[in-house]
Amino acid sequence: MPTVLIIDDNAAVAIALDVLFSLHDIGALRAASPEEGLAILERASVDLVIQDMNFSADTTSGEEGTALFREIRKRHPDLPVILLTAWTHLDAAVDLVKSGAADYLAKPWNDNRLIATVTNLIELGQANRALQQRVQLERRARRDLEQGFDLRGMVWQDAAMERILHLACQVARADVPVLISGPNGTGKERIAEIIQANSLVEDGPFVVLNCGALPSELIEAELFGAEAGAFTGASRAREGKFEAADGGTLFLDEIGNLPLAGQMKLLRVLETGRFERLGSNRERQVKVRVISATNADLGAMIRAGTFREDLFYRLNVIELRLPALAARPADILPLAAAFLARGKSLHHCAQAALLAHAWPGNVRELKNVMARASLLAAGDIIKATDLGLPVTLTVAASTEVEPDRDAIVGAMARANGVVAQAAADLGLSRQALYRRMERLGIAR
Repeated sequence: MPTVLIIDDNAAVAIALDVLFSLHDIGALRAASPEEGLAILERASVDLVIQDMNFSADTTSGEEGTALFREIRKRHPDLPVILLTAWTHLDAAVDLVKSGAADYLAKPWNDNRLIATVTNLIELGQANRALQQRVQLERRARRDLEQGFDLRGMVWQDAAMERILHLACQVARADVPVLISGPNGTGKERIAEIIQANSLVEDGPFVVLNCGALPSELIEAELFGAEAGAFTGASRAREGKFEAADGGTLFLDEIGNLPLAGQMKLLRVLETGRFERLGSNRERQVKVRVISATNADLGAMIRAGTFREDLFYRLNVIELRLPALAARPADILPLAAAFLARGKSLHHCAQAALLAHAWPGNVRELKNVMARASLLAAGDIIKATDLGLPVTLTVAASTEVEPDRDAIVGAMARANGVVAQAAADLGLSRQALYRRMERLGIAR
């Protein structure tokens, strides 16, 4: 049950309010003086304060109420306060509302308006507290990640990517294969690097093979090595990626491009750690952690007979599914800022254009867009037209776009509540951000 603290030296007023609130399932605490009210606030959980403006019989200036309000605001800056006023000190109440009081009500008050105001403020306060708790939990989770693991300079803000990072770090020290799936350009190799950096073989080699970048007839030689004369053009013996990765990690990107013959040999290596170079009968032994990645639907490939089901289950002990950049929009602006040249910043219209774009090329496309904009922009402020995005988006973003509630809450979270920093992030002045927050009912 929500609780309201009534600070009023008039017992009749306090009792009337107590009864009114009880009829609407709102608890009430009563204090007859500012000192008693402040003492209650120190020991009790209160959702809202209703305070009188005068407490001495011969005083009508409202100075006592002003002093009490300022003390409450000092000690409990987020606690909503409603002022009970008489016409003699209405101006003082109005000034306090400008200073942060939630509302003022003239005596005698309207019961319906009072209950509506109290209910709305309590619900808003509960929502703000829930948001603050979530932000605190997210900050703590991020701090634990950053302090406990080597994230290889990873930039992220979206909760979806944070879950991926938590899981990647959790499985890093387990000696099992990991499959990283997701669209091209989402950062699969970076996740593989993070797994390697936090694994039991972090000091070993990290070897990368893009199975989609080689002709199928050369992939096996790249993986397992070849003896001289094993195939046309093999003039000398060469070691493969498995030998190079011995004692470390082998990252196989675009694993769906591996031909069936190579898939069979890869399965054997995963099961036994043994293989032969092409053109050789001598068996070699390695200890390699295999991380693979794909943007293909391996399930469909299994049904089509182009990918071995037993290899899939061997590779897929742990699967990390990376979402497309458009599915983790909170990452877009932090990544864009990280990709900008030093000294450059984004105009809020450019930010709007970035958020509106679909990013079919994901993080890789965003990196290229920011590199181009950094080079071509006339000044240090990147405008929407500097991005080279589709004209419809650029035109839409070049108009004044006011940030919505989610954008403001996200900016405030990233700025740890520092309004000036959040305003700069949104491309607004501090005063403009204050006005926007007031219109949207966002607590400072």
